[in-house]
Amino acid sequence: MLFTPVNGEGVVAALDLPQPAYRVLLTLRSRSESGGRVEMGQNQIAALPGLSRPSVTSGLRDLILARLVTKQRNGLYRINATLAGYESPAAAQRAIDDMPVEDRLDDPEFVTRFHQAVEHYREQLALERRKKLRVA
Repeated sequence: MLFTPVNGEGVVAALDLPQPAYRVLLTLRSRSESGGRVEMGQNQIAALPGLSRPSVTSGLRDLILARLVTKQRNGLYRINATLAGYESPAAAQRAIDDMPVEDRLDDPEFVTRFHQAVEHYREQLALERRKKLRVA
């Protein structure tokens, strides 16, 4: 049995993520090791909940923007320490103590920072599109 340090579902719900992101998050959580490490490629993730590969890519992008998941390399992800499961409450507390405050789900600015990150991402996409149009 793994212990989860906080009840983060309320904060996760407040992020108002697209449905694929929730499905990817639940898939990763169900397959994670103690401490939130998940070794799965995008095709493997897509096969489990029946999502398409583009939906998984989009869902992972949203989870990364939300700081709920970090990509350590292709096929290796880590769930936010406040959502991950641990072997003991003490291990969970150590992981939370070691993480940056701004990544903690109980930080009052967590949801606001996510919405700012999404807006910044969209602005960057729009900028790239404008650059491509000028080149073409």
